[in-house]
Amino acid sequence: MNTTWDDLVTTALLGTDRRPASPGALLDEAALRTVQRRAALLPAAPRPLPEAAPEDVRPPLPEAARRRLALLLAERAAGPGGSGRRGGGPDLTELLPQWLAAANDHGYRAPADLLPGLLDAARARSDLRPGALALGGPGALWLARLNPQWRYALRDAPASSAAPAATDTGEGAEQVWQEGLFAERVALLTSLRRRDPAAARELLATTWDRERAEDRLMFLDSLRDGLSPADEPFLEGALTDRGRTVRAAAAELLSALPASALAGRMAERARACIALDRTGGRPTVVVEAPHECDAGMRRDGVVAKPPAGRGERSWWLGQLVEAAPLGIWCERLGVAGAAEAVALPVADGWRPDLHAAWCRAAVRQEDAEWSRALLGPAASPPEPTGASWLDPAKLLSALPPAERAGWVAEFIAAHGLSEAFRLLGVCAVPWAEPLGRAVVDALDTAREAGGYPWSFSGVMGMAERCLDPDQADLLEALTVLPAGPGDDGAGHGAAGYWAEAYQRLIGTLRLRATMRKELADGSGPNAKEGLGQRERGPQTA
Repeated sequence: MNTTWDDLVTTALLGTDRRPASPGALLDEAALRTVQRRAALLPAAPRPLPEAAPEDVRPPLPEAARRRLALLLAERAAGPGGSGRRGGGPDLTELLPQWLAAANDHGYRAPADLLPGLLDAARARSDLRPGALALGGPGALWLARLNPQWRYALRDAPASSAAPAATDTGEGAEQVWQEGLFAERVALLTSLRRRDPAAARELLATTWDRERAEDRLMFLDSLRDGLSPADEPFLEGALTDRGRTVRAAAAELLSALPASALAGRMAERARACIALDRTGGRPTVVVEAPHECDAGMRRDGVVAKPPAGRGERSWWLGQLVEAAPLGIWCERLGVAGAAEAVALPVADGWRPDLHAAWCRAAVRQEDAEWSRALLGPAASPPEPTGASWLDPAKLLSALPPAERAGWVAEFIAAHGLSEAFRLLGVCAVPWAEPLGRAVVDALDTAREAGGYPWSFSGVMGMAERCLDPDQADLLEALTVLPAGPGDDGAGHGAAGYWAEAYQRLIGTLRLRATMRKELADGSGPNAKEGLGQRERGPQTA
């Protein structure tokens, strides 16, 4: 019976009475196809067996950690309709990303029998891909070549796990580049870019003119990794590309190189629009926005047509200032640093447009000084966080992790949690002690004010993943709370709900500590702690 999976699904939907199949035969065939799919084998014409999977020399997971991974993957596969999130128990699916990161810190490899589940999990959640593919290693990529549903792994795999064809710079790489699937070509270019940026750029140039616009855009994005002045000639050529999105991407990359010719052209245009007027009682920034978007501006990535509700001149001005190196403004405005420039008054209502462009430039150029100045003091931000031009979360990303956590802790202490959710999402995990304490204190303040924990469910969920597990014992006292407004005397009011929320938080922290111990009990080559002991990048919320 030569039946595809899609045929089986169609028969099941239409009913066996309308298709030539009995219910028993249908179920038998579905069971067979399910086993084949889970083993990464799809029905196909006979062909030679694949080569054996490459050896992974990394040590295996400790047995307790292996069982934990199986449980985490099973919980994810069960989804909302399965075991799901129950009562005061931890949400295991939300602990999977940091478990993967911790296991990779120890240098373990994934068990072979769990690789299909790991690849399925990463297919469903892109945030899992870096950790899952690193743990899966060469075995995961070997499986990905056998199942089209896992092709994403060939594109997203870290360089250390890349397939031989994606790391070989000889004839094998050339064949993949000329004849391979798109995902394989992206994987090759990404891997090569990480090891040899010039070679990757030269490889891309060999077929650039023949690529589709959407493919050129994706390939161009790979140049962000290791971007340097050596890439400028290639990117300058891309400014005349026939695809508008490709031209815009090339211009953005060039503007991130302060010494590039494009950055110089943008600086010249921006200087012509902004000056300092000293004729009044106080020096004031004056703005004369462009009156037209000429061909040169369009070539350099300026989009002529503004979005709905936005004026043309302010739209053009913002793009010029955003792409100009921030280093030009101190001299242009006659100030010593970014803080003095930001503090200057701006005439005729142009301040939001100018400062919004400076914010975008600070984020693009990863300039901590300008980000710090535009953020202002955490206790009294210069603008309400709801201002359309100010995005503290993005500006914080340009600051060192410790400073970032300190700023958010001060912000929470002064303003509470209502505006802090996105700010917490860019802080390194686990939260530094001042930040963790500020979050717990703010939650306790909300509890004392008579609020309910579900008003802060997002922050509570982040606290489960981001607080240091060693804080669990210190939080124990918070589970015994005095009666608050709305309590009925039986623990069913606000105090009872807060006690339950804190018990859940403590339970999750202790589970993270247990997971950390399970990983540390093995023989991994890297003596690192995980699940809360090693500072990580921003938490994805």
